[in-house]
Amino acid sequence: MADATAAVELDGQYRAMREGAGLLDRSERGKLLVQGADAAEYLQGQITNDVEAVEPDQGCYAALLDRKGHFVADMRVLRLSHSHAGTIWLETDATALEPLRKHLETYKIGREVEVVDETREWAISSLIGPRSAEVAGTAPLSPEYAQLYYERDGIKVLAVATDTGLDLITRSEAAESLREQLLAAGAEPVTEEAAEIVRVESGRPRFGRDFDRGTMPAEAGVVERAVDFEKGCYIGQEPVARLHYRGKPNRRLVGLRLSAPAEQGAALRLGEREVGAIGSACVSPALGPIALAVVRREAEFGDRLDVGDGEISAEVAELPFAS
Repeated sequence: MADATAAVELDGQYRAMREGAGLLDRSERGKLLVQGADAAEYLQGQITNDVEAVEPDQGCYAALLDRKGHFVADMRVLRLSHSHAGTIWLETDATALEPLRKHLETYKIGREVEVVDETREWAISSLIGPRSAEVAGTAPLSPEYAQLYYERDGIKVLAVATDTGLDLITRSEAAESLREQLLAAGAEPVTEEAAEIVRVESGRPRFGRDFDRGTMPAEAGVVERAVDFEKGCYIGQEPVARLHYRGKPNRRLVGLRLSAPAEQGAALRLGEREVGAIGSACVSPALGPIALAVVRREAEFGDRLDVGDGEISAEVAELPFAS
């Protein structure tokens, strides 16, 4: 009975995100402010995307790599204006915050740059769904990473466009008041489990779940979003460019249509050969059991893989999933 009740609740949250606006607290994500006259120039030589080309109130997705082209961290990069004009906001998974902060502190010697960890000072309320702007009380905002400063009943808010709705950034002390206002405006509270269904359906990989520090951008399927091949040098540029122009990665991000629910980390085999492991997995109300995985290239679209001990199978699918 408990499982059935949970499934009904999850279906309701999923419907809210597909038809209305789901509300999820994502304040645990790591947040760095990079400030100073040399901030943009400094980051330009460290991360994969073209920070200097980003206009105020816009942003991009980027990665910090090691010298072999493997991920150290991925991040949302925002060029702020208003009261934080000239500041660059870096937002990353909580597990990647300290490696990112340590790297930026280590290599900023001789530059007019300050790196400030403000994870605890700022809260992020994610609105997911087609009614996000209506519930937030803003005009529709696009493209992704575009920003808008506004006040909502005395609370100063930075609205940031996402691929699924809006992220509302406020001072931590104002987060609960903003949440109450959003719920009163029609937002439906959702769990991370429910929000993960929408992410997996869209085919967007997540650091620490679908790829890690042993993965290159091409293997994670994020080159088009994260890498600018026209900008100057950055750490890990040579192996990333060599792979892009001269060959294909041995592994790639794919979708999996599962015969039954499976666990993250379960091995994937094509015949007798292990070709990868399940990353994010969920049961979609629209698509059934699905997952993301980085697998070896010999696992082609349409192939059927054995999962774990072989009781579950997985069909390799293109991303995003087709309904």
